[in-house]
Amino acid sequence: GQSYEIRMLDNRKLGELPEINGKLVKSIFRVVFHDRRLQYTEHQQLEGWRWNRPGDRILDIDIPMSVGIIDPRANPTQLNTLGAVPRWQPHRELTCRQVHCISTEFTLRKHGGEKGVPFRVQIDTFRENESGEYTEHLHSASCQIKVFKPKGADRKQKTDREKMEKRTPHEKEKYQPSYETTILTEVS
Repeated sequence: GQSYEIRMLDNRKLGELPEINGKLVKSIFRVVFHDRRLQYTEHQQLEGWRWNRPGDRILDIDIPMSVGIIDPRANPTQLNTLGAVPRWQPHRELTCRQVHCISTEFTLRKHGGEKGVPFRVQIDTFRENESGEYTEHLHSASCQIKVFKPKGADRKQKTDREKMEKRTPHEKEKYQPSYETTILTEVS
């Protein structure tokens, strides 16, 4: 239920895609499995989650915290997707999503301290075609996330920091530094 801010800004170069100036675009937000092994069984995994949590959604819009979304709605059959209608103006900011599942819900239960599976937040953006449908693909971007309950997240961050402190400077160079924000990576 924790809200995560996703800021989307139009960073086109001057003169690039002038046909969307002053128009709305539609972005589809999805939480999908990052591990290829789980991608093959994604449908079954999500059905199992739905069975254990009837009426809940994996991904939702935090309406009071959102900015710039026009007519936000989610498809009730796609628990991990938003974008049936959320449209926004590219020259304005778009913010805020909630993820309602945790990474350990998709791991086998052991003796506590479950590792948790990584998810990927993927955003696909489309523009309107001549018939008014949002089918012309403009851009896709994603980033990996892991979602834990607040105390579990604090504990994970602490153990990750401790592990990193034990590494040699040469080993530390192999890892990405930690940042307050994550820039999504373009998906080809």
